[in-house]
Amino acid sequence: MSTTDGWRRPRRVPTARTQGPRTPIDPAKIGRSSVRRRARGMTHHEAFQALADAEMEAHLDRRYEEAADHSHRRAAELAEWRRIAEFLVRVGGPYDLDDDAAVQEELAAEAAAAAAREAEQREAARIADRADQLKALRNRGLLEETDPREGDEAARAELTRWADLYIQQDVDTWLAAALATHRGHYADPTSREAAALLPAPVLAQAALLSELTRLVPAPTSASCASRPTSPPRPPQPSPTSPPSSPVSPALRRAGDEARPSSRRARVRWYVGLGANDRPEPCLRPDSQANVTLPHRYCHADCG
Repeated sequence: MSTTDGWRRPRRVPTARTQGPRTPIDPAKIGRSSVRRRARGMTHHEAFQALADAEMEAHLDRRYEEAADHSHRRAAELAEWRRIAEFLVRVGGPYDLDDDAAVQEELAAEAAAAAAREAEQREAARIADRADQLKALRNRGLLEETDPREGDEAARAELTRWADLYIQQDVDTWLAAALATHRGHYADPTSREAAALLPAPVLAQAALLSELTRLVPAPTSASCASRPTSPPRPPQPSPTSPPSSPVSPALRRAGDEARPSSRRARVRWYVGLGANDRPEPCLRPDSQANVTLPHRYCHADCG
């Protein structure tokens, strides 16, 4: 669609819907299901007649290219008509899906496959949630305080697909330390055997940390008690605290009485003093007045 100024309006692209994985289409399965629906209630004579009609139709359609059996549905339908006709010859009576053992076995296999796919999707969702949780713990700095769980190896593999490299390296270090110290589910020997799914660098780092832990044991209470203690240091004044004023209490009281009330008056009073009459300077200059005030007359909290 074009506008009046000659520019072409961008085409609207619909947003993709969030869907799960689709089951692949099997044309042969669709053909067998169609034959079974049409064969319901037929006798063996009717089944053989339907088989002959299907073979004749397939023979006539060979003349047309658009009717070619590229999906093998026509072949599956002929095979199913032939099997149903032979089944009715052996069993007799009208055809019923509940009495066909082959159909029931096929339905049971399809149900089992569907349950397996659903379990696989649930496991994939659990692994993705655990990978997101590990990333969030790493970003908050809480990964080292977390114990590993069963299945964190798969979550680590999931992180390698979409997470950044530095996140993967931190998770590898965390897993190696947990495997070396037998934390979390690695306390179980069977879980440590399952850790063989980890890559070789992570296993090598875990082996190195385990050997270092064995060579340098952790300090115990007895070793800490036998260690000589240094004498306590005398308390030192804080570098930010102002030094004490050497002014005597009498001079301090006199200065408080002669001290002006406002800050601007105090600054003006101090500037008007002579060089010999000014007390010692303060360590904290007054940034507002841009002048160094005496220790007793600069700030309200001095002295």
